[in-house]
Amino acid sequence: MPDGAKAGPDTSPRGRTDPVLQDVALESKYIREALEEHKRHGVEMAVLARWIFMPIVALFLLLAYPHYSQLYYVGLLGLLCINGFFIRRLARVGRSRAEVALIMLDLVLMTIGMVCPNPLDAEGLPLPINYHYGNFLYFFLILAAGTLAYSWRTVLGIGVWTSTIWLGGAVLAWYFMTPDEDLGAHMRSTLAAWPHLQTLFDPNDIDFRSRIQEAMVFLMVSAILAQSTRRFYLMLDRNADLARERANLSRYFSPNVVEQLSQNDEPLKQVRMENIAVLFIDIVSFTKLAATMRPVEVIELLRGFHGRMEQEVFRHGGTLDKYLGDGLMATFGTPVPGETDASRALACARAMCQVLAQWNSERVNQGEPEIQAGIGIHFGETVQGDIGANRLEYAVIGTAVNVASRLEAMTRSLSAQIAMSDALCQRVQQEGGGDDLLQGFTFHPDQAIRGLAQPLSIWSLQRP
Repeated sequence: MPDGAKAGPDTSPRGRTDPVLQDVALESKYIREALEEHKRHGVEMAVLARWIFMPIVALFLLLAYPHYSQLYYVGLLGLLCINGFFIRRLARVGRSRAEVALIMLDLVLMTIGMVCPNPLDAEGLPLPINYHYGNFLYFFLILAAGTLAYSWRTVLGIGVWTSTIWLGGAVLAWYFMTPDEDLGAHMRSTLAAWPHLQTLFDPNDIDFRSRIQEAMVFLMVSAILAQSTRRFYLMLDRNADLARERANLSRYFSPNVVEQLSQNDEPLKQVRMENIAVLFIDIVSFTKLAATMRPVEVIELLRGFHGRMEQEVFRHGGTLDKYLGDGLMATFGTPVPGETDASRALACARAMCQVLAQWNSERVNQGEPEIQAGIGIHFGETVQGDIGANRLEYAVIGTAVNVASRLEAMTRSLSAQIAMSDALCQRVQQEGGGDDLLQGFTFHPDQAIRGLAQPLSIWSLQRP
């Protein structure tokens, strides 16, 4: 879409942005935002240093050289402070011609102040005298401030630009200056016995060897600082890669598994047997529902469903084990078992039902069909650990997983939202989960479960 063009509101199902999907989109922006924050903070520090040190330099000039002609240099320092304000406003990540132009303006202003005659100085000294004050050292302030905010290329560029402008200014000063022959002759007669001092203190000599030496040393220092800045940015890139990898992990693993993976080299390779709570949730009659929808609408429906259910899993301290088409499997007690795993699993299931009811209200208002889901929960022994060689998958397997899956399937015949095993119910009571979690459940003794030799007593929460 061209810049400045406006798009009308999209009222189709595709145009309605799901809040859950927005959260996923926002996650991809955090790395650039971190870089922008780094650049902004660096520029803030550099400009603050400018606003602190330039007044100090101005005060030094007024105290060291108490003459009104120094107001000219104070004015130039003020312009540098004002230029810092614009640099602060225009700073951004990436290439910016305006920002580079303002940096060049800094260097030109400083060169003018150091090379050109002071219009307030009535003595009319020869132009080369300005080089005897050693003012070139102040360029290092600009270079040091640049390392706080700019890339290594810009830092090296400051070195190249400064050296070029400085030597160019020396050539222009030599070309346009008017030698003071009387002062030169007087100096030569005074230092007749010291030929070397005659050359050193010649008021009409630009002394290109010293100017080249200044530019050469400045260029060397800028190259060293550029390399240091480059190493820092490489480290920043590596840290950004690590953060991006961790963000990618968080798309597939719950925060507690990501934490385990990030803190240990081989955190999940040990095969363990643990008693945990396993939860399955699945959309009822999804195949029939999907047959009436376009493919893109099916994907948006699944994303909305998975996103909402995933949020509840994570909010209750669970681990998203895997997506299963139109459903998902979650565990409570991985990678480390807790004291309230069963209670959190049941609380998560009830919260899922509430979130689903709220989402259905929104869908009805938008003219879309309601969706129903079945949830099965069981507490029992599982085997946990990595499977695979290089492309590892953290797996939770065992009878408890199969039972939870069977309970989810039984919600259809029971017309229930939730079906949980009596083992989970008893565990919730042992954990002190309270009557609120168990309220509304109906007991079904000795139910035959496919794949189990013995019948299983279960509890169900009917649909409203």
